[in-house]
Amino acid sequence: MRIDKFLAHMGFGTRKEVRKLLKAQKVEVNGTVVKDPAYNFNEKEAIVKVKGVEITYKPFVYFMLNKPQGYVSATIDKYYPTVVELIPFHREIFPVGRLDVDTEGLMILTDDGKLAHHLTSPKKEVEKEYYFELDQPLEEMDFEKIKTGIRLDDGYLTKPARLLGKGGEKKGTIILTEGKYHQVKRMFQALGKRVVYLKRLRIGGLTLDSELLPGEYRELTPEEIELLKKV
Repeated sequence: MRIDKFLAHMGFGTRKEVRKLLKAQKVEVNGTVVKDPAYNFNEKEAIVKVKGVEITYKPFVYFMLNKPQGYVSATIDKYYPTVVELIPFHREIFPVGRLDVDTEGLMILTDDGKLAHHLTSPKKEVEKEYYFELDQPLEEMDFEKIKTGIRLDDGYLTKPARLLGKGGEKKGTIILTEGKYHQVKRMFQALGKRVVYLKRLRIGGLTLDSELLPGEYRELTPEEIELLKKV
């Protein structure tokens, strides 16, 4: 791999910014200062240091984002800012699945297409857990209806889901194994209720980091990545 591509791939800036870094003699490969952007090397075996700090090659990157309201789950949009704009990383990452523009919570962004397919494939039935608040209190019959499946406005019958909460309360959590368009909102709409707040808490075995404020992100740990792959 070319050294300029490697550095850009590892988040050190655009190709132009990386060339400035090389020109300033801040990059070493196997103990030798490298200034040529076209310098080729084995990225899996060489020891690369930037400003004296060793850089480990990562074929893919994985981020956990606490998505705030007002952002769309896309890489480009004409009308709203996108979730990728919240992570200033110079690789073509993308969101895994979708959250509505007014929905908050756990979102994974990566450039690993295989994992993204694994987590979003209907056949895998990966659990997604959401916290919700409604305009009307839950009724006892709602729990059984959601457990057996809800007929949506387009005629689709949802797969069985789990509703956790208490009758008479306006909040709770719901666990789905599918992700149709606006599904949680449409399920409650079919029950005569409107979702006024929605936040995703969990995908498979990965739970949103409670220390991340809306709009904040961090890289996933190797253990968390394995959790997602084993779903």
